Amino acid sequence: MSTESASGYSRKNPFPATLTVNRKLTAEGSNKDTRHFEITLAGSGLAYEVGDSLGVFPCNDPVLVEQLLGRLGFSGDEVVPNADKVSVSVREALAKSYIITVPDKKLLGAIAAKDSSAEFLKNFLNPANKTNLDQYLWGRDVLDPLLEYTAAHFTPEEFVAHLRKLQPRLYSIASSRKVVGENVHLTVAVVRYTAYDRPRAGVASSFLAERADGEGTIPVFYHTAKHFRVPEDPATNMIMVGPGTGIAPFRAMLQERKASGASGKNWLFFGEQQAKSDFFYRDEFEGYQADGTLAKFTTAFSRDQAEKIYVQHRILENAAEFYDWLENGAIFYICGDAARMAKDVDTAMHQVVEKAGGKTPEQAAEYVDALKKDKRYRKDVY
Repeated sequence: MSTESASGYSRKNPFPATLTVNRKLTAEGSNKDTRHFEITLAGSGLAYEVGDSLGVFPCNDPVLVEQLLGRLGFSGDEVVPNADKVSVSVREALAKSYIITVPDKKLLGAIAAKDSSAEFLKNFLNPANKTNLDQYLWGRDVLDPLLEYTAAHFTPEEFVAHLRKLQPRLYSIASSRKVVGENVHLTVAVVRYTAYDRPRAGVASSFLAERADGEGTIPVFYHTAKHFRVPEDPATNMIMVGPGTGIAPFRAMLQERKASGASGKNWLFFGEQQAKSDFFYRDEFEGYQADGTLAKFTTAFSRDQAEKIYVQHRILENAAEFYDWLENGAIFYICGDAARMAKDVDTAMHQVVEKAGGKTPEQAAEYVDALKKDKRYRKDVY
């Protein structure tokens, strides 16, 4: 859920924030472009808590907007309803209101009805063909089928009626207000790739990296996550697993724990590809090690040796101590990729309990389930 602030800002009424810092975290030689963003919330009253996410309303790539207008034969000044039924120019509607990176099934159906050579697209309207639809859509944006099936023509109002509303993106907050005041920090991997001979990019990540400076303001709100707070008792220990951009909330939690003088111990697992180019916030975390904020800092750089090593492997290597922390009341946190990483870490957790706790697989499953029921297994995965 998004939360309305004391000033009345919310998802329905986002605050016009300003981007103040756009800094690359990845160095030369990295396969990725991961960035640190700082956004000022001064005057907003947006009192986010550590563990929350920031909702960002992005704008679409203006190059893609102009390509669409050119293919459709629109000047861009034609008036159409945006997704909120407000009359705007079709250029503004395509830039700010509608999804143009993934074709909607309605649009595919309309193209098929207008161009006989696209008849097969009607098959995708059947829910039973979802797998085939997903395969067709991968890497395609709204322009692709329009370029392929040139007999499909639309009026401006007709065209936008076949598009879905552009939604905000949620990013885990990487800062504590106790440290950064009326600002908010984000850790974002910029999505870029090439498909069908054209460069593509993630809408929100490329907006922040390339266009937000020129937009003047970024509409934002915060999304509360009461299940993902620092321990209620400051003496409680924390184990945090955050590979890649999953590190964001744990940077915030460590800021919070240090600023509040929490006495509980902190153990952080961080993973990426290469230490020389992908070690996000290295100086900060090593500083936390030096001052005792981090009792343990365990890294896994998968490409730094012949055999790929991930955070789940480091958990297994430290099974006895990991289990001891759990037995002594530590809360376990994980943030990042839900499809693979979180599942692999969960499997490692069960193996740790079996190996270090001397339990059967069934007993280990009961142990991990108990952690979840006791709110000592906290997830922010996506």
